[in-house]
Amino acid sequence: MQTLAEKFFRCQSIWPTGTNIMIKMISVNLIKFYTTNFIILFAFCAFFASSVAECAANSSDLGSVTHYSYKIIKIYPHDSEAFTQGLVYDSGNLYEGTGQYGASTLRYVDLTTGNVLRQIQLADNLFGEGISLWKDKIIQLTWQSGIGLVYDKGNMTKIASFSYPTEGWGITSNGQGLIMSDGTEILYFLDPETFEEQRRIRVFDGKVAVKGLNELEYVNGDIFANVWPTNMIAIISPETGHVKGWINLEEILQKESRGRRFQHVDVLNGIAYDQEGQRLFVTGKLWPYLFQIELQKEVA
Repeated sequence: MQTLAEKFFRCQSIWPTGTNIMIKMISVNLIKFYTTNFIILFAFCAFFASSVAECAANSSDLGSVTHYSYKIIKIYPHDSEAFTQGLVYDSGNLYEGTGQYGASTLRYVDLTTGNVLRQIQLADNLFGEGISLWKDKIIQLTWQSGIGLVYDKGNMTKIASFSYPTEGWGITSNGQGLIMSDGTEILYFLDPETFEEQRRIRVFDGKVAVKGLNELEYVNGDIFANVWPTNMIAIISPETGHVKGWINLEEILQKESRGRRFQHVDVLNGIAYDQEGQRLFVTGKLWPYLFQIELQKEVA
C-alpha cells in the first residue's frame, strides 16, 4: 500500500512542468512562512520569559522591604517654636538647624532639657535647611538660595560658604563624604572639602521613585530619610538607592499628647543617631517633644 507522500510524489512526476514549478514555489513559500513565524514565536516567548523574570525580581525586591513600627524609650522636651530642618547628635547634646524666612537658626541644644545653649541667626533672606557634621565643621544647607554655610564647630562662627545648583533639603555624612537631598528622589554624594558632586543615586521602592526626600541621617551603613510630607522614614541602601525598609511614625506625637491638642505642629522632620549608645532620636517641625525610639519589626 502506498503512503500519502508516495502517492503525492508519483502524481507530481506526471504533472506538467509548469505545475511542478508552481508546487515547488508554494512549498518554498510555505517553508518561509512557517520559519518566519517560528522565529517570531520564539522571540515572543523569550521576551515573555524575560518579562516574567523581571516581574518576579521586582516582586522579590518589594517582598524584601522590611516594615517597622516603634517603641518609645524616652521623651525629651523640644522647642515648639523650632521649625526643625536638621538634627545631629554629638557628645551628649544636639545640633539643630531650623527654617522659615526671618527665623532660621543654627543651634546647640541640651538634649535633656531642650534648652538652647548657643544659637546663630541666619540672614532674613535665607531659609535654613539640613545640617551635618564634618570633622571640626558644621555644614548647613539653605532651601532655594543655592547657598551652603560652613561653621567652625567649636564656636559656631561662619568660616565659609559654597554653592549648589539644586534646592537644599537634607544632608548627612557617611564618614567619607557628604550626602545631600533636594526634595526629589535623588541623593547627591559630595566631596566634603570641595562640595563637588562625586556621584548620585535615585531612590526607588520597587519600581516607584520615592520623592520628597528630606532630612537625612546615616545609621549603621544605611541612609535614613524623612519623606515629606509624611510621617514616614525610608531606610535606603547608599549603594543602590533601593528602599530596604520603612518606619511608620504616624501619630507618635498624638499618642503622647495625653489629651492635649497641639496647634500649628507640622510634619515629622529630624533624625539623629547616637552611634556609641545606639540611640535613635526623632522629632518634627514645631513639635514640643523629641523622642528616643526603638524600631520594632512588623510581622507580615
